[in-house]
Amino acid sequence: MRAYKIEQIVPANGTLELKQLPFAPGQRVEIIILEQTDTTKHEAENAKEKDDILIGSVLEYIDPTEPVAIEDWEAIQ
Repeated sequence: MRAYKIEQIVPANGTLELKQLPFAPGQRVEIIILEQTDTTKHEAENAKEKDDILIGSVLEYIDPTEPVAIEDWEAIQ
């Protein structure tokens, strides 16, 4: 099943109109409408801010292609 996300603001009349959908005429679709809360937006913004904190934080790569914690793998021993 393919999913497409369209965000809209519900107008005063409470009617949404979906235009230019990527489906063939006559094709059956299922429509699910979810409320987008401010919490969801806030969480997304916080995640972006946390990612931004890491930008430029790596000062040096030491053996970037070498395995990490190889002594912890039981199968190798």
